[in-house]
Amino acid sequence: MNYNLIYLLLGTMLISSCARNNNTLTEKEKAEGWELLFDGQSLDSWKMYNGGAVTGWVVEDECLVALGQGGDIGGDIITKKQYDNFEISIDWKAGKGGNSGLMYHVLEGENLIAPYLTGPEYQFIDEEGFDGTLEEWQKTGCDYAMHLPDLNKKKLNPAGKWNNSKIIFDNGHVEHWLNGEKIIEFEAWTPDWYKKRDSGKWEKMPEYGLSPVGHICLQDHGAKFWFKNIKIKSLPEKEKEKVSLFNGHDLTGWRIFGTEKWWAENGLLICESGPDEEYGYLGTERYYKDFDLTLEFKQEADGNSGVFIRSIIEGTKIAGWQVEVAPKNHDTGGIYESYGRGWLEQIPDEKENILKENDWNTMRIKVVGDEITTWLNDMQMVNLKDEKIGDAVGRIALQIHSGGGIKVLWRNIELKEL
Repeated sequence: MNYNLIYLLLGTMLISSCARNNNTLTEKEKAEGWELLFDGQSLDSWKMYNGGAVTGWVVEDECLVALGQGGDIGGDIITKKQYDNFEISIDWKAGKGGNSGLMYHVLEGENLIAPYLTGPEYQFIDEEGFDGTLEEWQKTGCDYAMHLPDLNKKKLNPAGKWNNSKIIFDNGHVEHWLNGEKIIEFEAWTPDWYKKRDSGKWEKMPEYGLSPVGHICLQDHGAKFWFKNIKIKSLPEKEKEKVSLFNGHDLTGWRIFGTEKWWAENGLLICESGPDEEYGYLGTERYYKDFDLTLEFKQEADGNSGVFIRSIIEGTKIAGWQVEVAPKNHDTGGIYESYGRGWLEQIPDEKENILKENDWNTMRIKVVGDEITTWLNDMQMVNLKDEKIGDAVGRIALQIHSGGGIKVLWRNIELKEL
C-alpha cells in the first residue's frame, strides 16, 4: 500500500477543508442573521472612502489584503452598506510594524476627509515591531484615544499570527473582544463619554463618534495587513422613549456654532443676533436619523430662523436640510437645502396664514428614511421624499440667519426616535 500517497491525499483534504471553512457561514449562522462582508474571492461589498472602486487592496490566498499604500488620509475602504446596531467578527494578521484598525458608524462627506473624523476605531497594531513609542490608547484592542482594554484579559498574537477581534454595538452599549476575551465595555454618549471625547485627541473634531449609523471601515495605514472571516449580524433597535432636548435651565446637550447669542432664561431657549450679525447654529450633541420632533417657537424682531435635520456643521457652514422658520409669506414649514439645491419644496400660498405672528407656534417634523413631513399648528405643510436626505444622518440644529436684528424664542423641544 502506498502510504505516502494516502498521507498526501489526507493532507490535501485537510487543507481543502480549512480553506472551505474560511469566509463561509454555517447554516446556524445564516439562520441567526449573519452575513459575510468578504467571501474570499471579491471586493464587491467594499468601496474606497469618499470614492469608488477599491484600489490598493487585493484578494490574496482568500484573504483581503491592504498593500500598505495608504496613510493618515487616503487608502481606507468602507462597506457599501451602512449598519446601526451590530455584532462584527474579523480575523486579522499584521505585517511587521503594521498599523491598522476597524472603524464603524463612518460617514462620508465633502467636509469629512478621513473616516476617523466620525468613526470610532478598534485598533490593530504590531506592538512589538512598531517603529516608535506607542501610548496605551494607541495599542491593539483600544477604543482608539478613548477607552483602554483590561490588560489582564488581553492576549495578543504577534505579527504574522492570526488574531480574532469582535465588536458589539448594541443601542449605545459597546464591547471589544480579542481572541475570545472581552477586554473593553462602555456606554456611548454618556456624560463620561463626552468628557473623554472633548478632552483628548477628538477635542477639535466635533463630529467624532456621534452617528448611530454608518459604514464599516478597514484602514490601510502604510503597512501590509491581512483580513479574513469578516462577518456581521444586525442587532434589533430598542424602543425609544420621547425625550426633551431642552431642559429649561441651560444648554446641556447642545453645542454652539458661530458667535451669535444662545442662552436659557425662565424656561425658554433664546437666540439673538450678535454683533457679528452672521449665521449661527445651536446643534444637538447627538446625531439623529429617524425621529418625530415637536417644538414651539415665537418670533420676535425679524424671526428669520429654521430647524435643520441630519446636518453636519463646520464652523458656520452647514450641510443639511432646513425646515424654514421665517416671517409670514416666507414659507415657514418648507424645506430648503443650504449650500446645495436651494428650495426643495415651498409651502402653498394659501397656507401662509397658518403662522401666528407675535405668538407661539407649534412645529412638528417627522423624518423616516427618505421621507420628511412637516406640520405647523397641526396643519400639514410639506411631504417630501428625497434620496439624498434618505442617505444622511446628523445633528438637529436651530439657526440664526445672517443680517442681524433676529430674535426667536423656543420651548418644549421633544423628540422620539423611530
